[in-house]
Amino acid sequence: MKISELTPGTGNVELEAEVVGMEKPREINKNGRLLRVASATLKDDTGTISLVLWNEAIDKVQEGSKVRITNGYVNTWQDKLQLTLGKFGKMDVL
Repeated sequence: MKISELTPGTGNVELEAEVVGMEKPREINKNGRLLRVASATLKDDTGTISLVLWNEAIDKVQEGSKVRITNGYVNTWQDKLQLTLGKFGKMDVL
């Protein structure tokens, strides 16, 4: 699958891409739990998309990393497409 093919609601996303940007992690309080969240910008030869990373997944990647996303999900946040791993998705650093 290519980034240009992704639309809101697309599930079971499988793709390989390069991390070309990384936000600083921020902490949020969700239901009394302190969580870390950050966005990484993924790029392939068809476009870019934001990947939402939580907790330990943030520490696995940096700019220049190549990743494989398996069973990801596309939604929108503030009118922009974003890819999330959700409960069942997986990210491998290649």
